[in-house]
Parts: sequence; structure tokens; C-alpha cells
Amino acid sequence: MLQAIALTKQFGRHTALHALNLSVNKGEIFCLLGPNGAGKTTTINCFLGFLDPGSGTALVNGIDVKTHRQQARRHIAYIPETVMLYPYLSGLENLQFFNALTGNEYTKQQYIQLLLHAGLQEDAIHRRVQTYSKGMRQKVGIAIATAKNAKALLLDEHTSGLDPRASNEFSTLLRQFSDEGRAVLMATHDLYRAREVASRIGIMKEGRLLAIMEAATIDHYTLESMYMEHMSATR
Repeated sequence: MLQAIALTKQFGRHTALHALNLSVNKGEIFCLLGPNGAGKTTTINCFLGFLDPGSGTALVNGIDVKTHRQQARRHIAYIPETVMLYPYLSGLENLQFFNALTGNEYTKQQYIQLLLHAGLQEDAIHRRVQTYSKGMRQKVGIAIATAKNAKALLLDEHTSGLDPRASNEFSTLLRQFSDEGRAVLMATHDLYRAREVASRIGIMKEGRLLAIMEAATIDHYTLESMYMEHMSATR
């Protein structure tokens, strides 16, 4: 569903991605771990078409993002660290507005069910978003992604600033996406959450994907040890 082939991106003299090869299959949750500057966000931005690679290819459902950006974007939904919503609209009104941009149509009750399914409390649905916590905004973002019926979901540090309960609820929703056959690519600093939710985990540093492992085959201690070993190693 998502594939990077020798994906390379430079900003001036700085190489943010070094010939990255990566694939995320249907029903898979792939976590990219790494510090700031590792290339995680650059990778996601190449899939979204926000950045054009200097060389290599980013494919979404087999579609080249660089040459067919709008067609590729129909298959993906994006949830950033901070979901930007209109503060004076309610959660329901925000969902209705953003979904209208996709051309999909739902009844009011269906919109409400999407928000409830995303974990938003019933008494918050008609409240203005300016009263929402960060976790509640993220749930509206999940509802927007669900309404789009995207085949792939991209997330960038989505659990940053969330309390443990909200983070756990978010992980449950990601597993539901996986069970529905959608591909999930998430960038995070959170080793614990990555181990809990991921199918596969990749460790990135300085634009290079150093290791890929099956999450089910390692424990938290092993993952932390491997991560620290890669972070302390010099090229």
C-alpha cells in the first residue's frame, strides 16, 4: 500500500533521506522510531506529496506520488501531531466540513456515529472545539480519516502530549484500522507505544533506515537496547 524505493531528499547540502527503501502492507502498522532529524517526518511528507524527492519514488497503492499527487492522496489520510480544526465550530461541524471536501456524503447520524466510534464523548460532539483537549481533537482527526475511507493512514508524533489513557485509546483505534485492512505508517519517539501497537518497527537515524524488526519477536527491553545501540553508534 505504501512503498518507498531508493527515496532520497536533500535540503541544500543536508541529506534528509539516503536512498530509503520501505514498504507498508495492507493491515500492517509500521512504526518509524528515531530522534529529531532522523528523517521520519520527511518520509511521511514525501508520501503525502508535501515534498518532492530528489531521486527515488514514493508509491501509494502503486501510484507515483510525484507524478500523480492528487490521485495518490485519495487513498491516504494524515493525522499530524496537532490536528488543526476550526475552534468556533463543534466537533460534528468540523467533521462535516472536512468530509465535504472529499465529496463523500453522510447523514448527520452517521457523522455522529463516526465521532463516537473514534472515541469522542457524546456530550462533546456539539461543543465548540476550542473547549477540547488535545486527545479530543485527535479523535476528531480519526473520525475525519475514517469518513474519508482512506486505505492508508499516516501519523506524525500523534501521541505527543497525550496522557496515558488517551494514548492507549488511540492505539486501540489504530488496531481497528489494521483489522479493517488499512495500512498505517506512524512516526514516533515512543518506544513503549511502538512495541505495543506495531506489526513492524523500523529504526531511523540521520536519514537512514538502520533496522527493521517484527514487533512480536522482541520485548520492550530488547527494543530499547537495540535503539540505544543504534543511536550511540557512529557511521
